[in-house]
Amino acid sequence: MAKKVKAKLKTHRGAAKRFIKTGSDRLKRKQAFKNHILTKKAQKRKRQLRGVTEVSYSDTDRVNRMLEGLGV
Repeated sequence: MAKKVKAKLKTHRGAAKRFIKTGSDRLKRKQAFKNHILTKKAQKRKRQLRGVTEVSYSDTDRVNRMLEGLGV
């Protein structure tokens, strides 16, 4: 009789490209609104959108579920 094999978890590839796990198991993400139509946005606003920020507490479970297959 054939042995049943449990299906492997697959990582959501879109999420894998957008989120990074830190050493303390927090999630980092880029800030939104910095991709196009930048001419009408103030320099200060664009400067403040630089860098990364932490994923909000209410979204961490959802993002972790998408990144399950990474094994990180």
